[in-house]
Amino acid sequence: MAVVAHSEIGAITIVRGGTLTVAHVLHGFGEPRYTAAHPDGRHAYVTDAARGEVVALDAIRGRVLGRARVGERARHITIDPSGSTLWIALGAKAKSIAVVDVTHRSRPRLSGLIKPPFLAHDVGWTPAGTRVWVSSGDRNELAVYNARTRKVIARPRGDLPPQHVTFRGTRAYVTSGDSGTLRVHRADGHLLRTTAVADDSYNVQQAHGWVVTPGLGRGSLCILDPQGKLLRRAQVARSSHDACIVVTA
Repeated sequence: MAVVAHSEIGAITIVRGGTLTVAHVLHGFGEPRYTAAHPDGRHAYVTDAARGEVVALDAIRGRVLGRARVGERARHITIDPSGSTLWIALGAKAKSIAVVDVTHRSRPRLSGLIKPPFLAHDVGWTPAGTRVWVSSGDRNELAVYNARTRKVIARPRGDLPPQHVTFRGTRAYVTSGDSGTLRVHRADGHLLRTTAVADDSYNVQQAHGWVVTPGLGRGSLCILDPQGKLLRRAQVARSSHDACIVVTA
């Protein structure tokens, strides 16, 4: 299932991955922004920026299970590989990051706040579960945290903010829409490659050997391989905000 947030109308659509048909439409949100999927394939978490909440969903049955107040302007969200902890950036230029316990999947609980070394934008948990990357909303910099201690262990250079991050194995992919770049790093922060992509390519996702970054103001979609080599640039819409990869039978 794919969980799609419609911020302007306060709704969420749940789409069947195999058929790309709408399974459920959920209402009653203020400004749903970003989603994180639980590794069990059933539960998902959505940030509601207007209400400062994170919302737990049953994506199969199309139900809201629980909500927790985490802080104003809750936006980017990431979940650890075990499915027990969320990190949530509280704003596009966040002074704080909320740490949320989801050991009980339907009952999220705020367990603490982290003050990043800059105004944070995106957050991403590495596949190994040992590090969390935080991108900046106000400077050309990133921060890599030890997930257990919640301490910064590396401060890689970045391109123009805001940056977004996704992961494949031991590699991190970081986009800068204002710079028109995608950087490939090792999980420890070491830079491996920089590739030019379309301007306005802010968000980034990866799956099944592809890395994709859509162009917000241009409606483009850049497709890259796991090494960060640009394979194709396509025009897909007048504007494209985010993208995900769905493989059908």
